[in-house]
Amino acid sequence: MSTERLEKLFNFLHTNSNDPFILYAIATEYVKQNDVKNAMEFYQQLVDQHPNYVGTYYHFGKLYETIGEKEKATITYEKGIAVAKEIHDLHALSELQVVYNAILGDDIDEDEY
Repeated sequence: MSTERLEKLFNFLHTNSNDPFILYAIATEYVKQNDVKNAMEFYQQLVDQHPNYVGTYYHFGKLYETIGEKEKATITYEKGIAVAKEIHDLHALSELQVVYNAILGDDIDEDEY
């Protein structure tokens, strides 16, 4: 079933190679299949080609965390935070700030404010 989804996604990508959502969906499908190498490749392609596709940074950072690459995860979250601020995406900014604080060991309870 997963192979079928990837085939469909690659067909969509072939017809619309500039659609960041398709790249994101492919990366996500590879994550579901535990194919870290290909997931990384497509997340990196997203960051390179569509840097304002802010949702990428959260999932790319989480994947780095999963494989024990804390420093790369931290850098990815920092980039995502900068992009979220730039495009005024407060929801993405909030989510990225939470995972960034957590990876730094600064778990802040938002209810404290």
